[in-house]
Amino acid sequence: MSTQVIGLIAMAGLFGLILLRVPVAIAMGLTGLLGYAAIDGWETALITAGSTPYDLTDKYALTVVPLFVLMGVVASKAGMSKELYRAANALFSGFRGALAMGTVGACAGFGAICGSSLATAATMTRVAVPEMRRFGYDERMATGVVASGGILGVLIPPSVVLVIYAIIAEEGVPQLFAAALLPGLAGAALHIVVIAAVAFVQPNRMPRSAWMGFRERLSEFGGLWKMAILFTIAVGGIYSGFMTPTEAAAVAAFVAIIIAFATRTMSWRGLLDSLLETAWTTGMLFVIVIGAFLFSYFMALTQLPNAITEYVGALGVQPWVVILMLVAFYVALGFFLDAISMILITVPVFLPLAEAVGYSGIWFGILVLVAVEVGMITPPVGLNIFVIRAQMPDIALGDVYRGIVPFLAAHFGLIAILLLLPQIALWLPARLY
Repeated sequence: MSTQVIGLIAMAGLFGLILLRVPVAIAMGLTGLLGYAAIDGWETALITAGSTPYDLTDKYALTVVPLFVLMGVVASKAGMSKELYRAANALFSGFRGALAMGTVGACAGFGAICGSSLATAATMTRVAVPEMRRFGYDERMATGVVASGGILGVLIPPSVVLVIYAIIAEEGVPQLFAAALLPGLAGAALHIVVIAAVAFVQPNRMPRSAWMGFRERLSEFGGLWKMAILFTIAVGGIYSGFMTPTEAAAVAAFVAIIIAFATRTMSWRGLLDSLLETAWTTGMLFVIVIGAFLFSYFMALTQLPNAITEYVGALGVQPWVVILMLVAFYVALGFFLDAISMILITVPVFLPLAEAVGYSGIWFGILVLVAVEVGMITPPVGLNIFVIRAQMPDIALGDVYRGIVPFLAAHFGLIAILLLLPQIALWLPARLY
C-alpha cells in the first residue's frame, strides 16, 4: 500500500472520528500517530509524538496566543462590548436600520479584540438583539445581523485565528495582520450595503432611528477610548515596527487590565476569573495545535499534498477553478467544525496546492478565513446560528436561518473581491513590509 493511499484512508478516518464527536485534538493526534506508525513504524511514531509538544511549546510565536486571549477576555468582562455598540449606533443614527448597522460595527470591533466569532455572537446577542427587538426590528434581521457580523472580527487584527494560521503556514504574523485589515473593512462595508438594501426594499423590517445631535454623538464616541487604546497598542505597535506581535499583545493585555481596574469595571475576583478563562482557552487551543502538528507531520510523510498538487496540475483546470473548489469544501466543512479546527486540519494539505497554482500563502490565508467563517453561518447547520439560538430560545430556529440569507451575499461578495482583486489583501503587506 502506497503512502498516498494511507494518507487518503487516514483523512477519511479523521473525518469519521469527528462525525462520531471525538474531540478534534484527539482525532487529529490519533490519526497522525497511527498513520505515522503505519508508514515508519511504532518507534519513530512514538518518538515523534513525544517530541511534538516540546517542539511546539518551544515556538516563540505561540506566546502571542494567551496574551491576545487575555486581552479579549478582560475587554469582554469589562463591558467594552456595550460601549462599542452604543458608539456604532450613534454613528448611524438617523438612518433606517441604524441599530443593525451599529451592530455590524460593534461585532467587527469586538470580534477583533476577542478573536472568536462564537464568543462575539454570544456576547453581541445579549447586547444587541434585545435592543433591536425593543425598537421594533424584525427578529430575523436582528439575529441574522449578529450571526453574520460576528464572523467579521476574525479578519480584523488582532486575530488569534490569524496567528494560528501563521504558525501552521509558516507565514509572518505582521504580514497577515496587514493583509486582513482591508478585506475585513470591506466585509463590514458590504454588510452595511446589504442592510441598506433590505431597509429600502422592506422598510417595515427596520424602523428609522432617532437623529442624535453632535454632542450626544460625541458623548457616545467618547466611550470608545478604551478600545481605541487597545487597538492602537496591539495593531499600531505591530504595523509601526515598534513592537513585535508578542510584545504588543503583552502590553495590550496589561493595559486592558489597568483600564478595567481604573474604570472600576473589574474586581480582583473578575481578574482571577479572566486568568482562569484564559488558561482554559489557551490550554484547549494548544492541545488542538499539538494534535494538528502531529497530523501535519504525518501528512508530510505521506507526500499526499504533493500528489494532490500533481493530480490537479494534470487536469489542466484554471487556477480560479481550483480555488473555488477549495472554497466550496471549506464552506461545507464549516457546517460542523470551528475555524481553528478547519485551518489546522486542511492547511497542511491545501496550502501547497494553492501555492502551486500561483497564489501566495498570505492571500490564501485571508481567503480561507472568509470561507471557513461563511460555513459557520450557512444553513442547514452553522455553529454561530446555534449559539444565538441558545441565547434566545424564544426565537424560532427557522427565523434565524432566514435572517442569515441576505448576509450570505456580503460574504460571497467578499470572496469574489478577493478572487478578482487579490491586491486588496496583498497591497498593505507589500507597502509595510
